[in-house]
Amino acid sequence: MRFFVTLRMTKEKLKMKLLIGTNNQHKVREIREILDREFPGRFEIFTPTDVLNKSIDIEETGCTLEENAFLKSSEFYSLTKIPSISDDTGLEIDAMKGEPGVNSARYSGEHGNDAENRKKVLNLLNGIPEERRTARFRTVICYIDEGKAEYIEGICSGKIIDEERGANGFGYDSIFVPDSFDKTFAEMSPEEKNLLSHRGKAVRNLVEFLKTIL
Repeated sequence: MRFFVTLRMTKEKLKMKLLIGTNNQHKVREIREILDREFPGRFEIFTPTDVLNKSIDIEETGCTLEENAFLKSSEFYSLTKIPSISDDTGLEIDAMKGEPGVNSARYSGEHGNDAENRKKVLNLLNGIPEERRTARFRTVICYIDEGKAEYIEGICSGKIIDEERGANGFGYDSIFVPDSFDKTFAEMSPEEKNLLSHRGKAVRNLVEFLKTIL
């Protein structure tokens, strides 16, 4: 995920401009919904196209979520000289020794082919009993300003089911059931998912961090 933050004072309160630096409109919508609900009226949200008049693809060559988040946020900072925030997210499955992890978006070999990624995971887990299908989504956000990097994390634990369920969400949502729930992310409304998702937790942790530096 890839954003920037600038601040301006109003007579009533501190207002924050936030650039969600990603071409993934699902991520933009999720983050917008979280911020609007948790902090109504606090943010003005933009995308790279709004600011740079073009979309930008930054190659994710890092070996960890942290490295990819840093690569993206540092590139946005170099382009804009504005405090920049980017994220990377991975699905870590215990029975698969943490895979697909940092390769989650391209696990089937083609970046962004969600259907094939899910199919590969289900094939690899075929025959694995439910108690061994534990997994977690992990999101890492990197904030960069004046050469200083901060990392903020959000984790949602759960399990991988043996067939797809639900039509909402994206990525691996239709095969992931969070702990203490019986619905997949794809069977939840956006509001339900955002309350407990890895990205929701990471964004709320991000806002708590930003409060400490304002």
